[in-house]
Amino acid sequence: MEIPDKDNPYPIEGNKKICFLKNIVANPMISVGGYTYYDDEYGACNFEKNVLYHYEIIGDRLIIGKFCMIASAVKFIMNGAVHRMEGAITYPFNLFGSDWIRATPTLTLDQLPYKGNTIIGNDVWIGRNITVMPRVKIGDDAIVAVNSTVTKDVEPYVIIGGNPAKLIRYHFSSEVIWKLLVW
Repeated sequence: MEIPDKDNPYPIEGNKKICFLKNIVANPMISVGGYTYYDDEYGACNFEKNVLYHYEIIGDRLIIGKFCMIASAVKFIMNGAVHRMEGAITYPFNLFGSDWIRATPTLTLDQLPYKGNTIIGNDVWIGRNITVMPRVKIGDDAIVAVNSTVTKDVEPYVIIGGNPAKLIRYHFSSEVIWKLLVW
């Protein structure tokens, strides 16, 4: 049996819009399993541009499993986009320097709201123009419908969609899902 080479970034000859993602990701805070592919009509090199507010100093990770399918314009919003909400305002004045630094309290990393890693299971299909918020976990074999915003964890073997994304239906019967989960 001949199978595609998982180490070949562009497994379809002459096609640079579909790639096996783990071969083109350079950011060490993003890990991708084998055979997960990304499809972008403007070129597969755009993937990391869609992982937003992902700052090394914060340390959160984007973890994507094996055999996932990720369409173009999928945005992963990471922890750097989360602002403190305890004060009278949420604007980060001290970030911009000058006299604002003296007028606002100094924040340490442990005072910033940290939600955790974003984790995508195996065999997940993420449709075009999806936004995945920080710390979301999407379970194995889940399907996320086009133009959805994923704001909370997604169970395995479900189909979700909308803004915010909600359960549309289960991918299989509960008996089949149970067998797959314990397999």
